[in-house]
Amino acid sequence: MRIALLNPPHRAIGSRVPKEQLPPLGHLTIGGPLIDAGHAVRLINADPGPMTDAGILSALMENPPEAVLIGHAGSTSAHPVVARLAPLIRAALPEAHIVYGGVYPSYHWQEVLTDCPEIDFVVRGEGGVTAPRLIAALEAGADLATVPGIAFRRDGQPHATPPAPMLRDLDSARIGWELVDLSRYSYWGGKRAVILQFSRGCPHLCTYCGQRGFWTQWRHRDPVKFATEIAWLVREHGVELVNLADENPTSSRKAWKAFLETLVATGVKVTLIGSTRADDIVRDADLLPLYKRAGCLRFLLGLEGTDEATLATVRKGGTRAKDREAIGLLRAHGMIGLCTFAVGFEEETDADYARLLRHLLVYDPDQIMSVYATPHRWTPFFGQSAHRRVVQTDLSLWDYKHQVLETPRVPAWRVFLWVKLIEAVVQLRPRALARIWLQKDPELRHAQRWYTAMGRGVWLREFRDAFRFRARPGPTVETFLGAGQLPENALDRRRDAA
Repeated sequence: MRIALLNPPHRAIGSRVPKEQLPPLGHLTIGGPLIDAGHAVRLINADPGPMTDAGILSALMENPPEAVLIGHAGSTSAHPVVARLAPLIRAALPEAHIVYGGVYPSYHWQEVLTDCPEIDFVVRGEGGVTAPRLIAALEAGADLATVPGIAFRRDGQPHATPPAPMLRDLDSARIGWELVDLSRYSYWGGKRAVILQFSRGCPHLCTYCGQRGFWTQWRHRDPVKFATEIAWLVREHGVELVNLADENPTSSRKAWKAFLETLVATGVKVTLIGSTRADDIVRDADLLPLYKRAGCLRFLLGLEGTDEATLATVRKGGTRAKDREAIGLLRAHGMIGLCTFAVGFEEETDADYARLLRHLLVYDPDQIMSVYATPHRWTPFFGQSAHRRVVQTDLSLWDYKHQVLETPRVPAWRVFLWVKLIEAVVQLRPRALARIWLQKDPELRHAQRWYTAMGRGVWLREFRDAFRFRARPGPTVETFLGAGQLPENALDRRRDAA
């Protein structure tokens, strides 16, 4: 079958400001198995630029596909673009199958199939196995009810098949690197870059995160194969930087250590950036020299507040002491700690924001990034926030960089000003400025200055959008987005392998 994988434009602040793009890993992970199954697959990446609607349709019509598979990495904030494009694609390709996959449609499949009549199928959960099964069933004219992990209309009504089993062997879903020209992609200030996953899921229970529910269980790729693939990308395609998409690639000390040792043994020079938990950095204090030799340069550490009560409420499982220790350990070993702090929890007051600022000054992070607590349906936080009022009804702004929830004790405009004040005070300290402009290590200097330049762009976008929230709070979360689902493993509680 002729298949077009479409990555639609995504206008969220974080994806647009750097003016650099990474290859769409999700599409490549689905594309590899489809190619191996004998299909003619091509990728239309409409995010760089971004492409106009007319440009997307023109690209599709150059070689009209029999199936258009639409997915995105933007979850809620990218859905409005898909809803706008679907009727245009249907008009241009009336006979094509239109398939929609990703986190948002996996949890909103009923609304998608009701509100978007042009979309024929939703792939729920992991698509590397489910998408090829769906295409095979369509080619064979088989009963779609036998394909696990999809949703479609039966007798005119949305219908979901049983959840697909969890994919245990992540190396079996080959990444279709042949679908992209890696010379077109860069990050980190012009470095040729890719995004990869060492693991899926998360063993922790943070209420604001959907990793555990969507991916079901934490699992990782073979450490040796993963390092070997990175070395191949460096040698054959000139890749200089790998952005790890995992929330917690370091969850298994044994597996992570094996990966780092193998990567060092390959002899390639590559920069690794990603996210992890402060607890793991403290746990691996003795391994941090190995981290550095392998190319690790920056880790994002999610603080999610500096108040122990807030950490307990969101089930973070961390402590202020470990957060501070992790920042110091990274700096001592020539790596950068990018610390995110989240605001927008129901109990917050002006005094909480003032205390947050004081604690951040004590933490002394290299870089900081603010996010707003956002109640996506696939997180336990959705159920906790069902009664709260929404101040932002434009789903394209549900990207963690815009306020979407009312904070009862602090008006939205003042929450925004507190966040900007905190960022300015922490980032403009003499010590912080010295790390940017007087840094002697060339890699660290480049990283600090690139992030600072990107931060200026984010600030301008945030101030431009600052008061697009509702002057008065609107409907409750449950009224606006509908009832929630099971908070943990909502797609599949089973452990059997695909």
